[in-house]
Amino acid sequence: MKQKYGIHTSISLVVGSMIGTGVFVSLGYQLLEFQSGFVLAVLWVLGGICALCGAVCYSELASALPRSGGEYNYLRETFHPAAGFVAAWISVTVGFSAPIAVVALTFGAYTQAALDWVDPQIAAIGLIVVTTCLHMFSHRSSGGFHTSVTYLKIVVIVVFCFVVMWFVEAPQPMSYAPQSADWRLFASSGFAVSLIYVNYAYMGWNATNYVSEEFNQPAKTISRSLTIGTLLVIAVYLLLNFTFLYAAPVSEIQGNEEVAHIASTFAFGTNGAALMSCLIAFFLISTLSGLVLAGPRVLSRIGDDYGVLSWLANRGKRDIPTNAILVQSVLALGIILTGTFDSIIVTASLVLALSLFATVLACMWRRYKYGPPERYQMPFYPLPPILFLLVTGWTMVYAAWDRWVEGVIAVSMVGIGLALFFTLTRLERNQRP
Repeated sequence: MKQKYGIHTSISLVVGSMIGTGVFVSLGYQLLEFQSGFVLAVLWVLGGICALCGAVCYSELASALPRSGGEYNYLRETFHPAAGFVAAWISVTVGFSAPIAVVALTFGAYTQAALDWVDPQIAAIGLIVVTTCLHMFSHRSSGGFHTSVTYLKIVVIVVFCFVVMWFVEAPQPMSYAPQSADWRLFASSGFAVSLIYVNYAYMGWNATNYVSEEFNQPAKTISRSLTIGTLLVIAVYLLLNFTFLYAAPVSEIQGNEEVAHIASTFAFGTNGAALMSCLIAFFLISTLSGLVLAGPRVLSRIGDDYGVLSWLANRGKRDIPTNAILVQSVLALGIILTGTFDSIIVTASLVLALSLFATVLACMWRRYKYGPPERYQMPFYPLPPILFLLVTGWTMVYAAWDRWVEGVIAVSMVGIGLALFFTLTRLERNQRP
């Protein structure tokens, strides 16, 4: 009997994939737009609700289309193979390989901040190599490692937050009560751009959908893990941001990426800041682990469907997509060595938001055409997909207008994906007798 992942690995995959660099760096950018505690809290809750709405839509799609591959599988089966391939292209590059490189380099930077003799690039490469090896061996080693580091991360974050609040002698005067001027901020471009950073921090709520076939009772496991994992992350994000604003002045955090480092300095002094660098480096291990675990399943599915790339589908005796895991890790290492990941947060968020938008549309289309699936139906339909589409669409339009360079790059990524699809299908036709 082949090994499968269980519910604990599924929940840890959702949580570990979400809690990464985003929540530790985005608050500084949001405070450039507004300094209202109420608006900031609404921002993070809205991002979480949007992720939760997307999660129940994806749970329904996983029930109707249980094959692994995430957006690639859902858009391919619902609309057209070209739509699925473009989503896969986005996932492989912007969704997984580039974030793996960014997370690994951030791990290296924080490791060097704590231990100045460490070379950050070597630390980043070492983390990718070790994590890749662990996920290539077996489901037991892969799931056990990822579950352990993720649950430990949650415990450490909660302990850190309460210790910071205990040690801070003079809490910062941040009010979370709504003010009359706050309501105008919700319709501003600054709020939309800030929501882009929040959505990036929540990216990963759909991680289990890439590994559907490798779970015990996939429909039940995925629906439970997406809901539980997303709710847990919302609570952790609110606690972290409250802690940062409780410990450090807005003027110190504003425009600064090292939010956790600054808060730790105000709570514990310079020695505490070094300790925080170690903790963030540790937090990033499970984030990278989740990306390395989920991403190759998209490449493996492409190998199943296109003979030219069939070598990507090789799964070996342990049913692990070893070739796909190696390819994704090599792509991430290439990005690290070339350093081509400028503006990754905004660009990645725009491109991935487009893919998620299309997939939730696919969920509504399947409901209209085939009715609800038997094994899982989302609650309160059609409210979750409508809310997700409205928030995501509004954010994409505002952000693309405000950050038009990243918007052009996002559109170009879609164009490149279409060109690759038609090239691949032509090669497929030429190979047929």
